[in-house]
Amino acid sequence: QLQASGGGLVQAGASLRLSCAASGYTFSSYFMGWFRQAPGKEREFVAAISRSGVSKYYADSVKGRFTISRDNAKDTVYLQMMSLKPEDTADYYCAARSGSYSRSSDYDYWGQGTLVTVSS
Repeated sequence: QLQASGGGLVQAGASLRLSCAASGYTFSSYFMGWFRQAPGKEREFVAAISRSGVSKYYADSVKGRFTISRDNAKDTVYLQMMSLKPEDTADYYCAARSGSYSRSSDYDYWGQGTLVTVSS
């Protein structure tokens, strides 16, 4: 089970940190990712992090503004979002994958979305 939190309504330029707490499986054995889905759009990849946390991957649209991290001792993955833009408005989902890095939606477990709304 994955439980995402931390979304909210912020103004453009602000920061937010999303958290995703895992339970029911060996968190450190899974690649973790964040995806988002804006109204009327398809779900898209945002960021991913390897099991150890050493390797990180980002969508071009968030590179330099978002940072993914994980704490395997707390079974939690984070998404630090800075310099938020109105186009970052979306439901944000965390996901776990038993395989290797992927930008597609072929993850094994998904959390519920947490809504991020960025006003201009």
